[in-house]
Amino acid sequence: MNFWRSTIGKKTVMAVTGLLMLAFLIAHMLGNLKIFYGRDDFDHYADWLRTIGEPVLHGAWYLWIQRFVLTLAVVLHAVSAYQLSRRDLKARPAKYAHKQRAKAGYAVHVMRYGGITLALFIIYHILDFTTLTLNRHGVEGAAYDNVVSSFSVWWVTAIYIVAMIFLGLHIQHGFWSAAQTLGLNRPNRDRAVHGIATGLAVLLTVGFLIVPVAVLAGLVD
Repeated sequence: MNFWRSTIGKKTVMAVTGLLMLAFLIAHMLGNLKIFYGRDDFDHYADWLRTIGEPVLHGAWYLWIQRFVLTLAVVLHAVSAYQLSRRDLKARPAKYAHKQRAKAGYAVHVMRYGGITLALFIIYHILDFTTLTLNRHGVEGAAYDNVVSSFSVWWVTAIYIVAMIFLGLHIQHGFWSAAQTLGLNRPNRDRAVHGIATGLAVLLTVGFLIVPVAVLAGLVD
């Protein structure tokens, strides 16, 4: 509890949960790209996700364990971010100088408001593709058709595009910040860390956007 209450503790929790979510996003993106192999392959992949760990795990246990861990990571990440933001405001009653404020303002908008946008998008995404509540097709086990049905609507794709841009910006700044917190960055590595952060941000943004854009363009139907 003392670790959690400390500023470095909260920053460490943010860094570790952020990297955990980043690993999930990479795997999720790669799985999404299997849609280009066709309906049968994509639906088979979606079914396989429910059988990971068998016979040790039964049914969709792996998916529920993954969902629990990711939910916990998101909650801890968000709570840490909120509490650190509150501490920062209390510790800084005076305003920044102009140049410092501009740089700090960019980070605030990317991480704070971008994070809120992503949290809302996660809820929408779950209602669309997990519970199928908002999906026009909404058939259990028909992953390919559910994806095509949803992204065939231009405004759904537009929402996805905006969210993925925010995701890329969040990753770019968040990865560098996590490296700083965990002591992985040094002055002589800063340029490389920035390069990796930008590379990951671009890779994930483009990787996630290929699918909805391809569906809307009629390349996947």
